[in-house]
Amino acid sequence: MYGSPRIHAVLKARGLACGRKRVVRLMQHLGIAAVTKKRRKPTTRSTPGGRFAPNLLQRDFTAALPDHKWVADTTAIPTSEGWLYLAVILDLYSRRVVGWAMGATADAALVELAWQMAIANRQPEAGLLHHSDRGSEFTAERYQAALQEVGCAVSMSRTGDCYDNAAMEAFFATLTKECTDRVRFQTRQEARSAIFEYLECFYVRSVQPKLAIKRGDGWQGDHP
Repeated sequence: MYGSPRIHAVLKARGLACGRKRVVRLMQHLGIAAVTKKRRKPTTRSTPGGRFAPNLLQRDFTAALPDHKWVADTTAIPTSEGWLYLAVILDLYSRRVVGWAMGATADAALVELAWQMAIANRQPEAGLLHHSDRGSEFTAERYQAALQEVGCAVSMSRTGDCYDNAAMEAFFATLTKECTDRVRFQTRQEARSAIFEYLECFYVRSVQPKLAIKRGDGWQGDHP
């Protein structure tokens, strides 16, 4: 469906006298709007011949203690400037976002920034299970080396199976519903600001009390 500028141009070409504002008013009155082509969201890309870890998590998205199981993934947020990529690391015990990073490209450097934040914030003990998909950013040597430095057990989803990392899929669905789908971002900085506020303020306050009630343990948070 054409928008008002193209409809006005077509009418003018056909010799029909009609002002641009009148076209807009008539379209609004009739409930007609232009149909825009949606941008295709980037998908996970694996490195050919990459070294993949087995699926140790096995869809067990529960954890008895904080910082025993972390899941990680990336998503893309559309802006008028182009895609803004978000990398997130989530603790399965508290559903707390322990690390995150945003950038114009989704690569090993981006997920490594999220990992560095998580390590600085939480300082987990050796034996932490880190689960992700088989995307090239997670299988990169530099990222795998960072995991090995703290003695992580590495787990990866099977190829093309989103249910193997369902906790992250659910988190991104919530982020989309409650934050990124509510506004059309003109710049990456606009998107950054909105996502920062959501991660650091809104999400923490909304999800953790619900988990405490669900577990029935009177939990008021993990360790500082």
